[in-house]
Amino acid sequence: MTDVPRVVRVSREVAADPETIFELIADPAQQPRWDGNDNLGNADVGQRVRGVGDVFVMTLTSGQVRENRVVEFDESRLIAWQPAPPGEEPPGHLWRWALEPLGDGRTRVIHSYDWTALTDEKRMARARQNTPDALAASVDRLAALAESGA
Repeated sequence: MTDVPRVVRVSREVAADPETIFELIADPAQQPRWDGNDNLGNADVGQRVRGVGDVFVMTLTSGQVRENRVVEFDESRLIAWQPAPPGEEPPGHLWRWALEPLGDGRTRVIHSYDWTALTDEKRMARARQNTPDALAASVDRLAALAESGA
């Protein structure tokens, strides 16, 4: 079987300012609203990410809990995290959102999933499911929320 790319990236222009979009990403309680993989169940309110080193907890639709360690952060521009089961080291995958202001209330949203460092064979099949279409579904849902002001 030919392996799929280990870095998946999609982008799209959104008719909303970076601050509005970033709030939907940096507040974990909002993430299930735009998750195109339908993988995110819920996150407690009050975990809004403020910087590198923050950890937010998410319950998946499967009931599993993930601690997400923020490893990149620039308010309203960039956020990236590595998920891991509670108390464990991240197994080697990274979710990243980058926002580029385009002016006139428009923003380029770039979403990527990087599993180049993933070595756990049990997680490979799930990692392969994070295709460009799956990432685009999240970006599209995020755009719809941001553009509607919801």
